[in-house]
Amino acid sequence: MRYYIIAGEASGDLHGSNLIKGLVAEDPGAEFRFWGGPLMAAAAGCEPVVDYRQNAVMGYLEVLLKSFTIMKNLSLCKRDIASWKPDVVILIDYPGFNFKVAKFAHEAGFKVFWYIAPKVWASREGRIRKLKAYVDKLFIVFPFEKPYFDARGVSYVYAGNPLVDAVDGSPSLSEPRSSFLERCSLPDVPYMALLAGSRNMEIGNMMPTFMEFADSWHASHPEYHFVVAAAPSRTMEDYSKFLGGRDFVHVVFGETYAAMKHATAAVINSGTASLEAALIGTPQIVGYKVAAASAFIMRRIIKVRYVSLANLIVDRLCFKEFLQENFTVQNLMREMETIQSDSSYRAKMLSDYSEVRELLGGTGASRSVARAMLDTLKA
Repeated sequence: MRYYIIAGEASGDLHGSNLIKGLVAEDPGAEFRFWGGPLMAAAAGCEPVVDYRQNAVMGYLEVLLKSFTIMKNLSLCKRDIASWKPDVVILIDYPGFNFKVAKFAHEAGFKVFWYIAPKVWASREGRIRKLKAYVDKLFIVFPFEKPYFDARGVSYVYAGNPLVDAVDGSPSLSEPRSSFLERCSLPDVPYMALLAGSRNMEIGNMMPTFMEFADSWHASHPEYHFVVAAAPSRTMEDYSKFLGGRDFVHVVFGETYAAMKHATAAVINSGTASLEAALIGTPQIVGYKVAAASAFIMRRIIKVRYVSLANLIVDRLCFKEFLQENFTVQNLMREMETIQSDSSYRAKMLSDYSEVRELLGGTGASRSVARAMLDTLKA
């Protein structure tokens, strides 16, 4: 079978790479053409048509500012699909771009699968009609999505969450702390992990508050350092302008799981990393901040009570979320003091993490999804 896969951000690259591995296991003669990143390239053994790291944007205003590039890429994508003639087009999240691809591919006569559903349960529910019109099969990854799509008559497959595979299969989680510190030239002191997101605009929104928090915490707890787990799609230049010569703040690349594993706690930009921290077992605080114009729009269309996936999965706060104007140094300091000093509070968070993991199911989701995709195509 010939699989054309489109992922537009770091989490999509991760899940796309595991899906490719699963497809190869189920279909040894599989051929791939894809939009993604280095993880998908390693799994497929070929380079992407377009590397997602060139184009990742977030927020409504930011998308508008980059609309010309997006439309240019869309034209390229349509031509490439028509030329390559895949057996199926597999879209991974990334709804703004992928809905346009879905419409084109469906109308051109190609099978269309969507892996990791667009978050219509959070906002823009009108997109459900597009899922029904243009997508042959939806593959979802969260248990709370099942009753939602059942109630709206959307056909889907649920086979667990691939992030469990990614976390549990990571060799960095079984190595000793000393190996991680030596590899990254880090001092043997307690530290907190800081994760600002994978997009440049996210980093610009989050890092100033992260650094103010680091200053305040280090002033009262001088033994502590901070490790910024940098996104693989970024460069040191994206972070260095915020560091200001702080010798107690370190930046590491390609070490997200290890950085979270060996941290006493983490402050994380809401996204996939927050759920990864829950699966790893790292106490955390979630923060989220976007441009004022984007925030104005989002407040009017977002329907969910929480922004973090782990909190959505158990439908309560496993950990605190500080959004927009509440993402302050004062709130971070207060909550981190509680996490570090209150053992029962910390234990309750870790207990909630166990519930998250149980609800997501065990390992093997990526291959199960690949098998379901192949069965659907053969049928």
